Amino acid sequence: MKTLERGFKAWAERTSLALRRELDLTVDDALCPFKLAEYLEIVIWTPDKVPGITSDILSLLKEDLWGWSATSFQANGKCFVIYNPDHSSGRRASDVMHEISHNILGHQPATVIISLELEGLAMRSFDQKQEDEANCLAWSLLLPRDGLLRAKSRKLTIEQIANQFSVTQKLVTYRIQTTGIERQIKATHR
Repeated sequence: MKTLERGFKAWAERTSLALRRELDLTVDDALCPFKLAEYLEIVIWTPDKVPGITSDILSLLKEDLWGWSATSFQANGKCFVIYNPDHSSGRRASDVMHEISHNILGHQPATVIISLELEGLAMRSFDQKQEDEANCLAWSLLLPRDGLLRAKSRKLTIEQIANQFSVTQKLVTYRIQTTGIERQIKATHR
């Protein structure tokens, strides 16, 4: 996340807290990305629910279950998110929240380039700064620093924190490492 501008992480935490207040959630509550999507009027689909999707495309998606997580796009003034239902619930939460975060941040979708000369060759643009911003906001929404601090202060294990917030243990570990809460807890107990 080297591409984040100064102050972005603090903004993401404030935004997480503001959305939680709007949804009547505390920092200790899990924020379900599907409920946030509903609140923001974002349509969430699994691939089999996409109107007009063909069976051959569904077969391709099933062949490479780990090759994709989620995607989002804009159509008719609405945001749509399609996610991989075969990932764990914690991973799905992160994937869907990442796509919701792109929408909250007003990011421009990637550009898809299709080669007319080389049939079947398609490429898309990639903006690392947008991806880092979406990750930062998504992870702050799912696991706010204040909630993580309270959980660690109560000496909950990584597994217990993951269960409390409906996220992966990997995300809990990452947030502990990047938020500085362990240093804060140690300083408080000196």
